[in-house]
Amino acid sequence: MNVLIVEDEELASKKLIKTLLAVEPGAEVLTTTDSVESTVDWLRQNPAPDLILMDIELTDGQSFEIFNQYDVQSTVIFTTSYDEHALRAFKVNSIDYLLKPVQKDELAAALAKFRKFSAQGMTADVVNFERLIAGLKEIKQKDYRKRFLVKNLQRLVSVDVDNIAYFYSDDRLNFFKTFDDKRYIVDYTMDQLESMLDPDCFFRINRAFVISNKSIQQIHDYFGHRLALNLKPAVDKESIVSREKVADFKVWLGK
Repeated sequence: MNVLIVEDEELASKKLIKTLLAVEPGAEVLTTTDSVESTVDWLRQNPAPDLILMDIELTDGQSFEIFNQYDVQSTVIFTTSYDEHALRAFKVNSIDYLLKPVQKDELAAALAKFRKFSAQGMTADVVNFERLIAGLKEIKQKDYRKRFLVKNLQRLVSVDVDNIAYFYSDDRLNFFKTFDDKRYIVDYTMDQLESMLDPDCFFRINRAFVISNKSIQQIHDYFGHRLALNLKPAVDKESIVSREKVADFKVWLGK
């Protein structure tokens, strides 16, 4: 099986190749491209690969534009940062959609599907890319939380999310701190908060912390292949990026 990888984030590309080879040791990665233009150029100059693993958002636009410029003959598995609900909505025929970072079991299932279709001599049905693009626009318009209503002494205060530096758990309670160093109790679990917040702006570094990208002051290596963060305003708890989150955290910071 020879594979073309279309991915504009270097760390994500390296991780995807590593995952692919772990699941399919016999796979040959022909090359990686990082844009619509470079992908179309490569496809025009080379035989069609068996499979393309393709990110949706590239440096020069959405990868759907590739199909407007070139008649792609390969089976395509899209990778995306959109949430799992979006993935379920985007499943079509022999083309698959995987949530980034791609997990081994999900990639293995997609490859098994690819091999089944190939063995039966079947090809992907024509994909309605206009429908997919419309769906993507709808996902992008997801209404993430813009403010929180919290109690301060005997008053209720509305705090804009843009003013929040991070959320954290402490002694079975959840709090957030604003950039002007005020602390408020928030009546949501960390899982609920993670789903409410725009993932471009907030990242859950461990079970106890969800941080804003604007709150990071310094990043240090930490034992156990983890990272330690200095946050602003300062917090009296260790803010450590857990080992399993480090790769995703680096990708997030590079967006």
